Amino acid sequence: MKNYLEYNGYLGTVAFSADDKVFFGKIQGINDLILFEGESVSELENNFRESVDDYLETCKKIGKKPDKIFRGSFNVRIDKKVHKKLFMLAAKKGINLNQLVSKSLDFTVDNEEIVLK
Repeated sequence: MKNYLEYNGYLGTVAFSADDKVFFGKIQGINDLILFEGESVSELENNFRESVDDYLETCKKIGKKPDKIFRGSFNVRIDKKVHKKLFMLAAKKGINLNQLVSKSLDFTVDNEEIVLK
């Protein structure tokens, strides 16, 4: 089961409000807050695609880059015992901790179907 939509290189999260009886979502990976909704799956999908297209068109008109800038750096908080084990593993392999984490994340992205069930 997937709780997201994809269109034109953009991802939209999907949730359901039982109180309002409506599906809703948010476009991810952009610098602005763009929400969409629909009372059916097909309406939600159409509104997501329209929201992406409208956002890209607006960005083009005002000369704004639509995509969020990722700098390649983020903080991760883990248990200190795991931190030590990762550090030692990196040392055994002759690489630094950043290289080990980067390789691990590359593996996760390339194998998301088996790693993130």
